[in-house]
Amino acid sequence: MRIGIGFDAHRFIRNRKLILGGVVIPYELGLDGHSDADVLVHAIMDAIVGALCIGDKGKLFPDTDMNLKDISSLVLLERIMQIRSFKIINVDSVLICQEPKMQIYIEEMRSNIAAILKTNVENISVKATTTEYMGFTGRKEGISAIASVLLEI
Repeated sequence: MRIGIGFDAHRFIRNRKLILGGVVIPYELGLDGHSDADVLVHAIMDAIVGALCIGDKGKLFPDTDMNLKDISSLVLLERIMQIRSFKIINVDSVLICQEPKMQIYIEEMRSNIAAILKTNVENISVKATTTEYMGFTGRKEGISAIASVLLEI
């Protein structure tokens, strides 16, 4: 068994879709990043590669690689699943943002992530919280996410 943790944060920008957990969220701002900037999936990716002790997502998928420009983070997560044989026991994750509200999108996020990780949706936890208007997420400047993963190798 291995445990990993991951964290990611991206700032809001105009003229970009907001994608979290592979779900397009209707919102006037998107997240800035080389890929689709899906902070939730990025945190999960870092938790997995951390548990596998193979570096971080930036090492595997550098932002200097133009082939990865605007790529879906779910595609990158799928590539991580092909690096080494392992089984997801569970994922626990938290989206941290003042807005938009996430509750109605969480089940779809869980399903998307479970499908890529080849596990039951019951093994994927996605929660959302605010920072009560404190910090960059509280000022509505961006979104962050944290994730932990337990896997079996």
